[in-house]
Amino acid sequence: MWSAGPARRVPDGGRPGALRPGFHLAPGMRVGLYGGSFNPAHEGHAHVAETAKRRLRLDRVIWLVSPQNPLKGRHETANLADRMAGARVLAKGPGMIVSDIETKLGSAYTIDTVRALKARYRGVTFVWIMGADSLASFHRWRGWTQIMREVPVAIVSRPWISLKSRFSPAAQRFAHHRLPSTAALRLPDAKPPAWIFLFGRFNFQSSTALRERLKRLKS
Repeated sequence: MWSAGPARRVPDGGRPGALRPGFHLAPGMRVGLYGGSFNPAHEGHAHVAETAKRRLRLDRVIWLVSPQNPLKGRHETANLADRMAGARVLAKGPGMIVSDIETKLGSAYTIDTVRALKARYRGVTFVWIMGADSLASFHRWRGWTQIMREVPVAIVSRPWISLKSRFSPAAQRFAHHRLPSTAALRLPDAKPPAWIFLFGRFNFQSSTALRERLKRLKS
């Protein structure tokens, strides 16, 4: 039987007042946005979130669990409910929030999510957070230069990739906008583009290694 297919979904990001995110943010707050597949979430993710929250003195860190990473196949990604549950186990402590807001927005790309949240929460200071492994491939994200110009960005060191990431296309493109690590407290209030590389102890867990371990156990 012929079918027209599903109707086009209109993201609530275009109507900020219609957004029902499931969390509350007040004007004056400093909020970190930490996006990822979290497939699965692990201690390395928690390390990045906690390091950024402490060093930048953020009021909240929102773990944005993506419905689907555009750079990865669906067969590689566990269902959203399982990934949300895994993130909640690790997102401990005051101010940590695990959210499926990107699914509610119908947003497949970080740039759309950032712009929607800025429109909905005027008066809130947002910072994008990511591990150094994400910085290494950041130039492959849709609208990556616009993301850098929308919000300050905090990069947290990760094992093996930290040195390489500091010479990535994104790092080189915005080299003159990098702040010294001693300026971490100033980053949230800096006018973008502005970014910082936060060094700290390494956590060697990775989603790829965990998935491989699960495959071996199942086989």
